[in-house]
Amino acid sequence: MDIIRAFLLACCFIPTATAAENQSLDIYFIDVEGGQATLIVAPAGQSLLVDTGWPGFGGRDAERIVAAARLTHRRRIDYVLITHYHMDHVGGVPQLADRIPIGTFIDHGPNVESGKEADELFTAYQKVLQKAQRRVVTSGDVIALGEAQVEVLTANGEHIRTALHGAGQPNPYCSAVQREKDDPSENARSVGVLLTFGKFRFIDLGDLTWNKELDLMCPSNRVGQVDVYLTSHHGLSISGSKALVWALHPRVAIMNNGARKGGEAEAWQVVKSSPGLEDLWQLHYALAGGKEHNASDWYIANPEENCAGQYLKLSAQPNGTFTVTNSRNGFSKTYKGG
Repeated sequence: MDIIRAFLLACCFIPTATAAENQSLDIYFIDVEGGQATLIVAPAGQSLLVDTGWPGFGGRDAERIVAAARLTHRRRIDYVLITHYHMDHVGGVPQLADRIPIGTFIDHGPNVESGKEADELFTAYQKVLQKAQRRVVTSGDVIALGEAQVEVLTANGEHIRTALHGAGQPNPYCSAVQREKDDPSENARSVGVLLTFGKFRFIDLGDLTWNKELDLMCPSNRVGQVDVYLTSHHGLSISGSKALVWALHPRVAIMNNGARKGGEAEAWQVVKSSPGLEDLWQLHYALAGGKEHNASDWYIANPEENCAGQYLKLSAQPNGTFTVTNSRNGFSKTYKGG
């Protein structure tokens, strides 16, 4: 019997512990000091990076992204999705492309901003595109990522018109939220996505601003509820209204703020008081928030302003169960699926 069992194991008919451990979808929230770099790796290894952080700083952000990719044993990144063309999101593209092969870049199309800085950023991005594949997406598009899928909710100022499966109910929080002055910047053009892996749902809207959030969520909630919400615009108050956050009803929120960027008290409080929220995790302690408007130390990856760039890792199972781990202190918490 031992010989037969050994043969079956060698032929992969009996799943090993290692195989079982690899069935999770992993998300690394990489510290790029108030920008965004979110690395998603599907169980079979397909990878998607949302944004690339800042340029400069000796390649700091690119190095942190590559270090996260190495933790997943990735030697390339299959997709890099650029939410919009601001320095803290697209600026790190050239330095990253110098360090690791990239399959396809995904974006919303032309840059709507102009001027010296905007032109230089977009020119640098286009130069990298000359040696890579590119896909321009619109709202409603789907990006296949192995057993997971990424649905484009917003892109280039447009949003999905038809509610996703199971969504479409009236949003009770819309009536209490007023529209603001329209935002003509690239923020409002952000590519916003919903990642689905079995019962697990994660939303990342880039730096989508107030009115565009309302367009997506009002008068009916076209998205439905999510398990995890990456705070819009790093936790700045020009994004993240109750009509968005409370209607999404996240179980967990991740704030990709910096020590001196994002994590504003008003926006923080909207997330913290969201009905059904179990925990709020942060990449940084927000200096302006003070103790009253920051998570517990256990839930903050970088409590110091000058830090080593610790990350948060989320591992999700198809049944909706997921675990968040703080790389700084090893603190981990599991949230059971429904």
